[in-house]
Amino acid sequence: MASKRPLNFFTAPRTLRPHLRALHAGSPSTPSIPKPTPFVPDPTAFLTLIGRNLSAHASKIPSWPALFTYTSSQLREAGVEPARARKYLLWWRDRYRNGIMGIGGDLTYVEKGVAELRVVEVQSDKAGDREATVSKSEGVRKVVVNTPISVAALPDPANPKAEGEDVAELPIAVAPRVDARDARPVEGVKFVQGGVIAGRGVEYVKGHPGVARIRVTEGLWENRRGHKVDGGERRKAEVRAKRAATERKNAR
Repeated sequence: MASKRPLNFFTAPRTLRPHLRALHAGSPSTPSIPKPTPFVPDPTAFLTLIGRNLSAHASKIPSWPALFTYTSSQLREAGVEPARARKYLLWWRDRYRNGIMGIGGDLTYVEKGVAELRVVEVQSDKAGDREATVSKSEGVRKVVVNTPISVAALPDPANPKAEGEDVAELPIAVAPRVDARDARPVEGVKFVQGGVIAGRGVEYVKGHPGVARIRVTEGLWENRRGHKVDGGERRKAEVRAKRAATERKNAR
């Protein structure tokens, strides 16, 4: 007995195909709405991070669900212009929905858009970590983790520091040792020599080696556009040929 083939557009009789097409078009899939994170709690933070001046359109997207459900037509009706800005927003929206985020997207402890990063020591069995060095102890390695805010908070304009107070004289803390199971390294940053934490958007905290801050700033996640050189790829040969002809003419 022949097995039955599943009914689809190609196996269905021609008389049923228009009905299958209408049925398919009448049941669009509902886009998933990812959860906000401590570093990206609302549409304003998201638009600020992805840059290209999209933060100017923050008032046009009323909520987090709207950010991830608005179609390109709805964004146009809301006033998000030009078209390439909408395309860029939709591109970043799909990346975020798929768990692809920029630096800071995996942070847990964030206060008012500011997070503290700190260098800690964790136990390591790797051959390169067995011996002690000038910057680390024996059998450990240094990683950068996110910790609750302690010294990385931004200065409060309402409570300025007393005159003569020198931040550089604050005591320097030794890198603490934590359990490797509790230390989740922060993506996109690294520890370099001299107690410095390096990474895009990472800010040094004066007087506290091994401590840094990262905050929500304009364009921190931005995928910057390139610029055309000599008219771009399609016109480069033509532009350069005309320039060379002009230079030869002027050299006579």
